Amino acid sequence: MIGILIISHGTLGESLIHCASHVLNKRPPQVKQLGITAQDDPFRLLPQAQALVKELDDGDGVLILSDIFGGSPANIAAKLIVPGHVEGVAGVSLPMLIRVLTYRDKPLQTAVVKAISGGCDGVVRIPALVVKHAATGS
Repeated sequence: MIGILIISHGTLGESLIHCASHVLNKRPPQVKQLGITAQDDPFRLLPQAQALVKELDDGDGVLILSDIFGGSPANIAAKLIVPGHVEGVAGVSLPMLIRVLTYRDKPLQTAVVKAISGGCDGVVRIPALVVKHAATGS
């Protein structure tokens, strides 16, 4: 099973894991997060991130999800990438995370593709719903 590490600003990663747990009705295994605050020195967090990757890797690889490409979390993720074994995708969202959790028993490259498609497919315009009121009949 592919390990999943979310590296994000603040508490976004833990919030996404909490929401995914709600959607799936259980906390998914082999999912961790590392939150970066404005006071953190990204260089000092690199060993902690490396330890999380090692902890999550059971031999099938690790997918790192980050929030904003170019931000400190994504820059830390970039230092952890080992092509084919530790991969990263920026722009994490709940649809992306749910998609990855659904495909984490597939090869790592499949999970990368599904993460990106989940993020893209999860952005849709919500159509208006017409609600008829019982009292007015309209």
